[in-house]
Amino acid sequence: MTQDTAAHPYDSLTPDAVLTATESTGLLCDGRLLALNSYENRVYQVGVEDADPVIVKFYRPQRWSRDQILEEHAFTLELQAAELLVVAPTVDAEGRSLYSFGDFQFAVYPRRGGHSPELDEETLLQLGRSLGMLHSIGASKKFKYRQSLTVAGFGLASREFLLQHDFIPKELRAAYESLSRDLLDRVEKIFDAHKHVHSLRLHGDCHPGNILWRNEQAHFVDFDDCMSGPAVQDLWMLLSGSREQQLIQLSELIEGYDTFHTFNPSELGLIEALRTLRLMHYSGWLARRWHDPAFPRHFPWFNSVRYWSGHVLELREQLSALDEPPLVLY
Repeated sequence: MTQDTAAHPYDSLTPDAVLTATESTGLLCDGRLLALNSYENRVYQVGVEDADPVIVKFYRPQRWSRDQILEEHAFTLELQAAELLVVAPTVDAEGRSLYSFGDFQFAVYPRRGGHSPELDEETLLQLGRSLGMLHSIGASKKFKYRQSLTVAGFGLASREFLLQHDFIPKELRAAYESLSRDLLDRVEKIFDAHKHVHSLRLHGDCHPGNILWRNEQAHFVDFDDCMSGPAVQDLWMLLSGSREQQLIQLSELIEGYDTFHTFNPSELGLIEALRTLRLMHYSGWLARRWHDPAFPRHFPWFNSVRYWSGHVLELREQLSALDEPPLVLY
C-alpha cells in the first residue's frame, strides 16, 4: 500500500464528473445521485434510465495498483461463480470490470439492500458455512498482487508513521512509544509461534458492517481489503462479549465453517495478536488520511488528547489480553 501524495484526492470528483464517468461505461444516467457512506474510497448510488440504480465505486488514487484491484475483482467474481453470495463488480461485454476516468479508477456494482446481521447462534452457524465455502475457494489459489497480513505492514508501519508525525500529544508520546514497541515484540513472537498456519485468500475486513443480511442470507460486500492471511482473520471480528459468550459464538461459527473447510484450532492463538494489529492499523490509517477533508469532518475526535489517552489505555489492555489463554473449541 502506498501513501497518498495528492493533497485532496477527491476534489475533482464533482457530481458532473461522477455522472460522466458512469456514462463512459455505456450506462445512461437519469441524473439521480446519492453519495454513500465511504471514507477510504468514494461510493455513489447512480440512477440509470429504465433500470435499477447502480453503485459506482471510485478507488482512492495511488492506494492500489491496477493489478491489485483487478485481482480483487477476479476473486469476488470467482466466489460469485461458485454461487457464494458476494457483491461483485459488473463485467461489460468486453470483459471489463475496472474503468478509468481522469485520475480515478472505478467500478460499477449492482445495488443490493440489506442490514448488518444479528449475530445469534443460527446466524453464526450460517455465516460459518459461508466463510468455510469462501475459504475453501480462497485456499485453491494464491494472490499474486494483493498484500499479506504481516506485523510489519499492519503494526510497525502504523507505529512509525504516527511517531514521525505530530498526532500523538507530547504528554502521551513516551507511553505510546514504549507500549507499542512492547506490543509489537509480543505480537511478532506470537506470529513466529504460528508460522505453520496456512495463509489463504481472505475477505480481510470481515466485520458485521461488511455483511448484508437479506432474505435470511448473508451477502458479503467490500472486498477492498482482501488479502492473504490466516483463516481466523475473517472469523474473530464476528465474536463479542465475555469469554463465555465468545466460546458459544465460536462453537456455532466453526460448526458451520467445518462443513466446507477444516478450521485449524491452533489459529485461535492469533486472535489477540490480530486484534492488536487492527487497533494500531486503525490509528495509523486515520493519521495517513488526515489530509483528506472528509476525515477531520467525520472523525473530529481523532486528533485529541481524549482519543489518544483512550487509545493508550486500549493498547495497555491488549498487552494484558496477550497473556490470557486463547479461546478453545468445545
